Amino acid sequence: MRENQESQVEDKKASNKGARAPFSSLLDRAITVLKNLGNDFAANWQNLIDIQGRLLQGRFHLAVLGQFKRGKSSLLNALLGESILPTSVVPLTMIPTFIHAGSPKRARVHFQDSDQPSKEFSSESHEELVKFLSKFVTETENPKNQLEVSQVEIFHPSYLLQEGVVLIDTPGIGSTLKHNTEATLNFLPQCDAALFLVSADPPITEVEIKFLREVMTKIPRLFFVLNKIDYLCTEDIGKALEFLRRVLKEQAGIQGDVSVFCVSAKQGLYARQNKDSEGWAKSGMANIEKHLVGFLANEKTEALYKALTLKTSDIITDTLMQMNLMINSLKMPAADMERRMKIFEEKLNEAKNEKIIVSDVLKGESRRIIESLYEEGDQIKKKARIYFESVAKERAIEDGNGFNEKTAEGTLAEAMPGFCEHEAGRFQHIFDQRVTELLKKHQQKANDLTENIRKTAAELFDVPYQPLKSPAVLPQMRQIYWTTHKWNSSLLPFSPNVFEVLLPLYMRKKRAMKRLRWQINFLVNYNIGKMRLEVQENIEKAFQTFASNLGRRFEEIISTTSGAFNAACQKRKESEENTRGEISRLQNSAAELADIQTKVKTGVRL
Repeated sequence: MRENQESQVEDKKASNKGARAPFSSLLDRAITVLKNLGNDFAANWQNLIDIQGRLLQGRFHLAVLGQFKRGKSSLLNALLGESILPTSVVPLTMIPTFIHAGSPKRARVHFQDSDQPSKEFSSESHEELVKFLSKFVTETENPKNQLEVSQVEIFHPSYLLQEGVVLIDTPGIGSTLKHNTEATLNFLPQCDAALFLVSADPPITEVEIKFLREVMTKIPRLFFVLNKIDYLCTEDIGKALEFLRRVLKEQAGIQGDVSVFCVSAKQGLYARQNKDSEGWAKSGMANIEKHLVGFLANEKTEALYKALTLKTSDIITDTLMQMNLMINSLKMPAADMERRMKIFEEKLNEAKNEKIIVSDVLKGESRRIIESLYEEGDQIKKKARIYFESVAKERAIEDGNGFNEKTAEGTLAEAMPGFCEHEAGRFQHIFDQRVTELLKKHQQKANDLTENIRKTAAELFDVPYQPLKSPAVLPQMRQIYWTTHKWNSSLLPFSPNVFEVLLPLYMRKKRAMKRLRWQINFLVNYNIGKMRLEVQENIEKAFQTFASNLGRRFEEIISTTSGAFNAACQKRKESEENTRGEISRLQNSAAELADIQTKVKTGVRL
């Protein structure tokens, strides 16, 4: 894995811009210094390579939201500079598409069945790519997503994407399949921002307003785009803007000034294809690229840069302490060093016992939160049974004077995926918050545990002690993903008894409702059980990752302290001349690392 990270770093250095390029150069210098010192510092330079990998993963994820025929695909094509995404006068299949930086141009299709291999197609011809994609994302060639595609990835060498942006085309609003809308809402919290696309033909609808109210609770940054302004005269554009802002304030509850970008994605694409910078500006697309994509992506890069420079400084601080421990140990009389080593080993054993206690507490917390998961799941089951029985009964009665069981069954099959998708998102969000709060509490304990080891070593061996500024357990970068569920809404075939038609209406209704309740109970137990198992796996993974990171960091601290002493003992066995040479080498390397650390802290560019 580390070889892959090193390869990634080398492949992408040329595309690093702004803050990333000089910081990457500082990392290169530090890694070279540590590699020259040999295996005693292998863990240190590998940690810096991890930092380089995280720097490259810090992409800005921008989702595009909109109803059918608002021009989402056209807008994305304009940003890419060519028609890669299929556009159509009929709705496209509701499949999310992730557009990444990459060369050559290619597309990859993933399926809901994890055992089914993904399909990939590469071509420099955008017409060929569109033809390939159309087989999977258009209603004409893949009606109702009968191919069970889960998501699509496109790789494109666009300048915008190379600057660190990932564009995401989401399923359209107002799908007849309600769970597609719910899946979009569940996905949005992973994104950095979203463009909400509307147009003047027709004006914003009640369906969009309803969706927007939910979107506003899910996404950290939301921007509005009024597309197809080429269909309107200047006066009509002003009226459309005024109407849109009023609706957004009065019906969606947006406070303050409402910023709306007016664009013609069609004209923007034409301008980009013909390298017409004036036409690109007139289309309004230049503003989107500059203010929404460029500014926000740079803002995220700066935030990531600050976090990673802090972590890099800590790694160098840790390394300098290790070097100073080795230098002082080499200078110290052997008897004095053995005495101090004995004291340190005693303190280290105490820390190991504390770590066992922390690990036991974590396991207990994990068990308790999973117990509450089952309690919450039972509450959702009760809610689901009441809801499905109500909608089935209401629809069945509305369908006729009597009680239409087939209508009730159809209503259940339609309602089940949407309800389950909504509850899955809410359920996961609740437990994500609980796990985050719990682990944040244990984070400080983990920091204290590792810092005490460093402080003890520094005091015993008379080296400067500097506490680390970033958490001891650095959270991993999470790969953004779209969750695809296959909710069971299939009802078992129950046929009423042939003599049932002779029974009075109230008895037929009673028997039908009994069958429906059995079906509801079966489907609720299956789907909510599946939901609960998935959340449980996520909880267990979060605790396991935290414990694993804590254990790794604990071992790293032991390695940088005990390892320094052991290395010094080994050098002592060699000649006095070699020992002096080692002290000089370490001092020179420490001076260079200190210089690098100063530049990292102060933001000096190379």
